Amino acid sequence: MSEREKEGLTKLGSQGTEYSMDYDPSVLETFSNKHPENDYFVKFNCPEFTSLCPITGQPDFATIYISYIPDRLLVESKSLKLYLFSYRNHGDFHEDCVNKIMKDLIRLMDPKYIEVTGKFLPRGGLSIDPYCNYGKPGTKWEDVAWDRMIHHDMNPEKVDNR
Repeated sequence: MSEREKEGLTKLGSQGTEYSMDYDPSVLETFSNKHPENDYFVKFNCPEFTSLCPITGQPDFATIYISYIPDRLLVESKSLKLYLFSYRNHGDFHEDCVNKIMKDLIRLMDPKYIEVTGKFLPRGGLSIDPYCNYGKPGTKWEDVAWDRMIHHDMNPEKVDNR
């Protein structure tokens, strides 16, 4: 039995990939962390994230950054790609998208720590960069989350024409 089959991964290596056009957290899959005793970051950058404005239906484009410290489970990257793609026709405000992504990943993996940032392209001359994070309650990561929240934008980037 392959490692993929042992982990129950159905998306990775599949030739019959289906792309959901509607928000679908059920496509997310996990695999076991082989180093749960180590604290380490896993970071994903999705420079082609697209969702729809819930009011106008116009497309919103962003780079989504997801960083997390796994506990027992990690998210499988192809399933994460399919999940993020499922926002393509989903109408939500920028802040809702990043919070929803974070909460879905918390439910999926129960990480020690996670943060999600959206760097949305401007519409109407204004860009929006929502940030959210979470540290597992009752652990040192709860304090880390608070510290990163209050200091996350101490050195803001120069935004001139994203």
